[in-house]
Amino acid sequence: MTKATGERSMPEHGQEQLFAAVDALLAQPRDLPEPAERVRLREAAHLSRPEVAGALGVTPGTVAGWESGRSEPQGALRAAYARLLEGLAVRYPAPAPEQPAPAAERPVQASEAARVAPGPGVPVPGPHSAADGPSGPVTAAPVAPPTAVPPLVVEPDRERGELVTGPAEPCVLCGRPTPYRGGGRPQHMGGLCLTGMGTPPTELLDAGVQESSAAAAPVPVARSVPSVPVPARAERPREDSGGLIARNVAKALEDNGGDVEAALAVLVRRAVPDGMALLNSTRVGSTYDFTNYINTDDVPVLKKPSRDGADAIWEGRPKWRNRRVESGPARTVTALDVNGAYLSALKTHLPIGAPRHCATGEYDRKRSGVYLITPPEWAHEDLPSPLGNREEPGPLWVTDPTLRLLIRLSGPKVGLCAPPVIHESWTSGSSEALLERFRREMAAAREAAIESGDTVTLEYVKAMYSKFVSTIGESSANREMRRPDWMHIIRSQAFANLWLKAWKAHQAGLTLVRMMGTDELHVTGGDWRAVFTEGRKLTEVKLKNEYTIGSGN
Repeated sequence: MTKATGERSMPEHGQEQLFAAVDALLAQPRDLPEPAERVRLREAAHLSRPEVAGALGVTPGTVAGWESGRSEPQGALRAAYARLLEGLAVRYPAPAPEQPAPAAERPVQASEAARVAPGPGVPVPGPHSAADGPSGPVTAAPVAPPTAVPPLVVEPDRERGELVTGPAEPCVLCGRPTPYRGGGRPQHMGGLCLTGMGTPPTELLDAGVQESSAAAAPVPVARSVPSVPVPARAERPREDSGGLIARNVAKALEDNGGDVEAALAVLVRRAVPDGMALLNSTRVGSTYDFTNYINTDDVPVLKKPSRDGADAIWEGRPKWRNRRVESGPARTVTALDVNGAYLSALKTHLPIGAPRHCATGEYDRKRSGVYLITPPEWAHEDLPSPLGNREEPGPLWVTDPTLRLLIRLSGPKVGLCAPPVIHESWTSGSSEALLERFRREMAAAREAAIESGDTVTLEYVKAMYSKFVSTIGESSANREMRRPDWMHIIRSQAFANLWLKAWKAHQAGLTLVRMMGTDELHVTGGDWRAVFTEGRKLTEVKLKNEYTIGSGN
């Protein structure tokens, strides 16, 4: 029985299960030491990153990401890593901070001497001067230590949880333009501009000293080093961007004496860990910290019923043929190949956190996941169904891209079907940009490889994105990520993208003949080049082959 509040009553054993689930959440460690402390603990124990990675079943690159703060472990990995750090912290406690010497006993530094030096024209008392007391020189009062310099890196400003931005202005730390604000001033998020930049410009450090000590010591600050002007637009190489792909290819070729086939074989075998390393590098400075690992026991619909059994999620995979056209008069068909279907599909609405169950038919475009729906009837013989070749009637679980496509097709602008009926869902807050930098890096490397005729890089990138999609579910080949919902969503997005290309061709007057997989579209009855641009870029299609269908009568 459903109450008016939307809560459902449950037997006592159900309540006990809920309490046990809550206890498990409370027991899960949420906080880890700061990245610098993680490095200190590992080095204090004389452990290498490969040793830690081997114990936890991840790659050394993943451990490096945790120690630099680029990424965070999730789920069981987080619990195991926290247990390791806690044990090391007991054996190797952090050293106590050194206490500063009392002001009267501490030697005066040159900078302090300059700070209290008298101005021009003021005599300096020497031996036996009038400033001496009756029994010798008067001891000078101890110099008060300057006020502590505030940290240069502050938390980014936020309003209602959203980052505050403004016109791009020079960052107060590095001088590079940034739209973000920290403490009301232009500053890169998280102080990322300091990574690999060395010591900040002297002028900035001096400015910080002046700000903090102006009230306590309004005397001129002597500078022993000339100030360095802050550049209006300093450039810094992107952190492990497309250079990571190029370096891996160059090293593989070098290690294999320039043997292209041998180097490519090595790169393809490393495609999964290399892809995850690239993903971790592109997460630096990201607005969202997504969950890498979800427990499929908590989301039963995402768990495969058996090792070789079919998934419960229907991805909308098409395998469609226009039987009426194939049995008609003879005509020439053009088979088109869509470039990088899975690479393009990385741009899709992905759940940020672990999915949460909703037992109602609510739909929120700001969330993404999987939905149990009753699909609408499809009565168009000349168009493939957006659900692919599914023939079984009744409700089924679909992903966010499939549902969005059905809702679009049922709207007043298209009107091809009735709206789907949503029964329940597993969703989380989503973003379409979670993998955007990851996708762009591979897309840029792919395009550069095509222009230069670099087949090694081209096949390496293809292996990276295709294996990324195929192993982020429940696969032993990738221990760093378990997001079967992402795997289904990305695949479904590729199928939805192909369907939209078919719709574009149909709207332009072409006749659809076949649509298969993620990248095959067969058309006839017109000039397909007037509809699609021919080429090898992600936004283009290429000619696969031509053939004849029909009886010829």
